[in-house]
Amino acid sequence: MSIGNRIYAELRGDRAVWMIVAVLALFSILAVYSATGHVAFNYRAGNTEFYLMKHTVFVAGGLFLTYLCYVMHYTQYSRVAPILLLFSIPLLVYTIAFGVEVNEARRWIEIPFVGITFQTSDFAKLALVIYVARAISSKQDYIKDFNSAFLPIIVPILIICSLIAPADLSSSLILFFTCTVMMFLGRVSVKYITLLIFLGIVVFACLIIIGQFFPDIVRVGTWITRLMDFWNDPEGAYQIQHSKIAIANGSWLGEGPGNSVMRNYLPNPFSDFIYAIICEEYGIVGGFIMIGLYVLLFFRCVSIVTRSPKAFGAMLALGLGLMVVIQALANIAVSVHLVPVTGLTLPMVSMGGTSIIFSSIAFGMILSVSRYIEKTT
Repeated sequence: MSIGNRIYAELRGDRAVWMIVAVLALFSILAVYSATGHVAFNYRAGNTEFYLMKHTVFVAGGLFLTYLCYVMHYTQYSRVAPILLLFSIPLLVYTIAFGVEVNEARRWIEIPFVGITFQTSDFAKLALVIYVARAISSKQDYIKDFNSAFLPIIVPILIICSLIAPADLSSSLILFFTCTVMMFLGRVSVKYITLLIFLGIVVFACLIIIGQFFPDIVRVGTWITRLMDFWNDPEGAYQIQHSKIAIANGSWLGEGPGNSVMRNYLPNPFSDFIYAIICEEYGIVGGFIMIGLYVLLFFRCVSIVTRSPKAFGAMLALGLGLMVVIQALANIAVSVHLVPVTGLTLPMVSMGGTSIIFSSIAFGMILSVSRYIEKTT
């Protein structure tokens, strides 16, 4: 038996999810290598392999973390959920106050002595989803009691989302929506879900007011500018126009790997607009394959939910799957000018160490749930 067949035979967990992880990782390395050519020429004296090697190291490290999270029993995540949540709050506060500013946004903190930046919102999103899954699953019955819904579930969601929103509104909205869906499917009373939405609107209004006095902290001006550009300019801003040109250039089968032209003109072709580069090089077919992978991930997560014997496993797979898929579809929607520019990365594909690492961890947790479901069936 060949090594590949032996690995496949011994593989546990949802094999479709494993396939999705592998294909996304491959797409990521190929697309990032191509998309960073212009940046490497300008900032690395033409050393095009620099970003390839750096990104490959992150992808390999991410896949290693996927495996570690896969072999760990998913119930262990429930035990550390409160600790992760409590740790994420001061991290987010510190980021708002002292974070490294990149593109007029404070989303990163610099790790001392190593000079590596770390996006704290990615950690906080993961921590909140795990915590909400734990809070919902701890109540096996229909949650209709105020004490069971408000303090354990609603308050943490509002705190984390409000701390992410000042510098990254789109991530905050996706996380808020994900948690709302988790509450609905977790049999939380509709009146408390309505309360969460109402309080979310109130918190958002407060952030807008704060942004009028502290524009450096809450990026209200950026939110308004992006909305106005989206509504008032049917052709889209500079980056949107070049994104659509890239997709059009790709036609059905694409220009071929490494043959993108718009990577030389498109801002952030290796992160925010990497989907446009994929479409230019691999065509509409490649673009649909990319969308199909995320849609398949969603359906596999739904399958895991329906087969999970424990509520925590079901809620964890659902929350993580929703978060990854919605972010992916939002990133793709920006590239084709369906929604305003968000700054979201394409999970497991875009270049970015923090994004790759935490996307990999999310996949590992989903696979852990599916693995231990197999052992009980």
